[in-house]
Amino acid sequence: MLAFIQSYPLLLGTLLILLDLLLWQLIPLHHRAWRIATRLVCFLVFSSVLLTAGMSPLQPPPWADDVPRNLMATVLAIGWWLFAARTVTVVFGLLLVARGSHGGRLLQDVVGALIFLVAAVAAAAYVMQLPVKGLLATSGVMAIVIGLALQSTLADVFSGIVLNTTRPYQIGDSISIDGTEGKVVDIDWRATRLITGNSSLAVIPNSVAAKAKILNFSRPAEVHGVSISVVVPAKVRPQRVFDALEKTLQGTSILLDKPAPKVTVKASSLESVEYEASGFIAEMSRKTEVRNQLFDLAHRHLEASGVTWNTELGAPVRSRQRELLDEVRVFRSLSNEERDALSQRTTTVEYLADQVILGIGERSEHVLLISRGVVL
Repeated sequence: MLAFIQSYPLLLGTLLILLDLLLWQLIPLHHRAWRIATRLVCFLVFSSVLLTAGMSPLQPPPWADDVPRNLMATVLAIGWWLFAARTVTVVFGLLLVARGSHGGRLLQDVVGALIFLVAAVAAAAYVMQLPVKGLLATSGVMAIVIGLALQSTLADVFSGIVLNTTRPYQIGDSISIDGTEGKVVDIDWRATRLITGNSSLAVIPNSVAAKAKILNFSRPAEVHGVSISVVVPAKVRPQRVFDALEKTLQGTSILLDKPAPKVTVKASSLESVEYEASGFIAEMSRKTEVRNQLFDLAHRHLEASGVTWNTELGAPVRSRQRELLDEVRVFRSLSNEERDALSQRTTTVEYLADQVILGIGERSEHVLLISRGVVL
């Protein structure tokens, strides 16, 4: 076997490279570990064949007098450096996958490009015996010129590397970048791509994302925040608004008990005060549904507390009983005159917390309408 390798090293080396390319295509993509293991074995056998035949990737081929053989050996030595670069690159990619980095493709591409650049320079220096110092000096000047010309593009590339290293978000996360909300579908060399709530594609340059305020709604995975903001006139007593918004949160059963929902003052001015009611849900997909429900309940409880919105000047003031009949769907078939007459026969009754309205098996002789509060 040793004599055969020494007799036909160039043929065996070529066959090993072709075998590696064939196996890489035949092994399915989902068997990633097998593909990389096969490539690593082929590279080790290829290196062993070259060393056994008296060749070294760190020296030019020893057959200077035999031009065809020397040319073939030079190609195989250069191929060894490229083979090594590709093997190191795929192993590095496997390590990124083992870490669970879904957005590591950009980092893998950048590191892979640097590895191939080093391999090309090494092949030129060791195998072809070229003066790489002058080449490196010239390439350094060219790199400065190209860097100045592509300054904004390079900023996106290096910002993408930072984003993939720090991982504030990954592919599949629902995030907000500087006010643009959506689901991350791709992170490439230049930009982060989001699918927004209206199924539009938002392309955000990585340099912008690296400097912007980022909110990741997918972390932690089991808790997702949801909030609404309401603005009321400053003359309204805050406690009335607090009570109405707390009833709003109590009336939304989807909200989690822990962390507890809360009501806070978000901003204030001489004319108005902005209040925020916030809580947490377990399913990100229900965020829009819960926000819509919170807005509807907030409107209802604020009006029940006497805080009305969008009141027209000169409009007649109606009682809460009359407004409640307009809100209940079953009474919408009645005319305005019939609802006016029915509201005059409506009586307001207040119940304390934990007080029983109807016991089990009891029947009321009246129609009961909930004006404000939460009934369990």
